[in-house]
Amino acid sequence: MEHMQQPMGYPVFWTNEAQRPPVLTHASMYPPPLPPFPDFRKKRRKDGTCVYLFIVFLLVLLALVGVGIGTYKIMELQKELDRVKESGDAASMLSPSKEKLIGGTPEKKLSRQAAHVTAKKCSNLPLDWEDSKGRAFTNGIQYKNRGLVVNETGLHFLYSSIYFRHTECPKDTLELTHIVYKKPSRYPGVMKLMESTEQLICKSHYTWSRHSYLGAVFNLTRADVLHVNVSDVELISTDEEKSFFGLYKL
Repeated sequence: MEHMQQPMGYPVFWTNEAQRPPVLTHASMYPPPLPPFPDFRKKRRKDGTCVYLFIVFLLVLLALVGVGIGTYKIMELQKELDRVKESGDAASMLSPSKEKLIGGTPEKKLSRQAAHVTAKKCSNLPLDWEDSKGRAFTNGIQYKNRGLVVNETGLHFLYSSIYFRHTECPKDTLELTHIVYKKPSRYPGVMKLMESTEQLICKSHYTWSRHSYLGAVFNLTRADVLHVNVSDVELISTDEEKSFFGLYKL
């Protein structure tokens, strides 16, 4: 019985802290390394944004400086003009270029050659005209011997208005004629330019009136003389707003 009951043995493990068993490692056992953090400062330096902004700033600054200088110059010129005007000698002290720059008196331009004459009382033909009173004037075109004298060869607009009126009819049928003609400078004679004719039927002791207007563009030669004829000078109204004659160069 004692032989059968033998003591049971247990395994005994010895450990040695100086000699630890090797530990197996593998790359897959650790997480992957983090990517490098981007350096935005290098990117800014590479794309040149700061340089562009600096150039734009310089351009804006130059523009502002130019505007400021221009404003200052204009103010100085305005002060100079005021001083000259106060002294009463603007024509001699201020140059035309400076006065034009600051909006001073503009340079005078040659006026257009034109003439406008109005009817006056006359007893024979061609019609006589008023060339200086009221609305009448001549500018670059001479009025001589009842006619307008062309000063320069070229295209001109020629016009004439005649107002016929009377308190009675001398005849049962009356022909009203209105003619504009010229005496050419290059050859003798006359040349009819425009004409208007109207047959008037009226009764005795009857007040009547008719208006005739002629106007067109003609190529006139220097020294041509222009005149107006009518059928009866006694029937012409001398109202300057109704009977007149003129031309102007185009």
